Amino acid sequence: MNRQTTPLKQIHVTPLASESLGVRSMCTLAQTFDVTVLLDAGISICPWRFNLPPHPIEFQTIQALREKIAEAAAKAQIITLSHYHYDHHTPSFEDWIVNWTTQTETARQIYQDKTLLIKNSKENINISQRERAGVFLKTGAKHAKTIQEADGKTFTYGNTKLCFSKAVAHGEDNSAMGYVIMVTIEYENERFMFAPDVQGPMSNHTQQLILETQPTLLMLGGPPFYLAGFRVNEASLQNAINNLKSIVETVPLTILEHHTLRDEFFKQKLDPVKEHANQAGHDFLSAAEFIGKENRLLEANRKNLYKTFPPSKEFQLWIKTLNSKTIQKPPI
Repeated sequence: MNRQTTPLKQIHVTPLASESLGVRSMCTLAQTFDVTVLLDAGISICPWRFNLPPHPIEFQTIQALREKIAEAAAKAQIITLSHYHYDHHTPSFEDWIVNWTTQTETARQIYQDKTLLIKNSKENINISQRERAGVFLKTGAKHAKTIQEADGKTFTYGNTKLCFSKAVAHGEDNSAMGYVIMVTIEYENERFMFAPDVQGPMSNHTQQLILETQPTLLMLGGPPFYLAGFRVNEASLQNAINNLKSIVETVPLTILEHHTLRDEFFKQKLDPVKEHANQAGHDFLSAAEFIGKENRLLEANRKNLYKTFPPSKEFQLWIKTLNSKTIQKPPI
């Protein structure tokens, strides 16, 4: 497959890691003539899904994409952080199950000598994210050249502007999951908007902010269908779909990612949205499709991975260590 035609001519957008590429992430590189920005430099995989740990192919994928993120970080001057979940920033502890990180080196490799534009660590933040933010500021962030809270602020680099929203809900208004900040990269008359973890958006307020921004290209965290009836009610998911319909009617190209693609039947559930985009002559894609690749929904297809590609005996023995306090790197 070839890379999709983009309405952006002067802002170059490259998705690096996402559910459609096999991991939990929305990490993206955005480049203008003035500056290179790495958005949400985090990546993880789900430790248990369908009562199964990650398959070796999932570990191989996070290892490869971790390297790609590190390579992108070497090019970037700016790194943004929309919120403090580990699939959106890189922590400083050893973890070979979820984040594929070493004690210090992984985070240092990403954040050293960078300008960090981050979500406010004390306001509009839930308890767990406040705790993670405090740890990050003492560990990974200490390698940075400068750190600035970005909520509601605009930063200018030559002819490029980075315009951050005030905190919006991580999903529904007043969500227990806390808040995130969105960012729009503007160059002349082009706007690339990055709206992670707004889950649809479920919030009508967030939808209005997106429409008011009038992005040329939008990368959006979609609704979590896989949590339906468990953590999210059907009415909220339907509202997210309705909000999406109005967005794709307005935005020339929408890249929908993240929570939505943890459901193997996400395309069928988004058929009404796709129809609205088509009627408007607009594109509605995953990150993988945007860069000309097939979707790799590894988490959503974990059961099939175990059935189709049975792990080695060595890996099966490793699985038995998962309840121990010290987890060794998986044999992949």
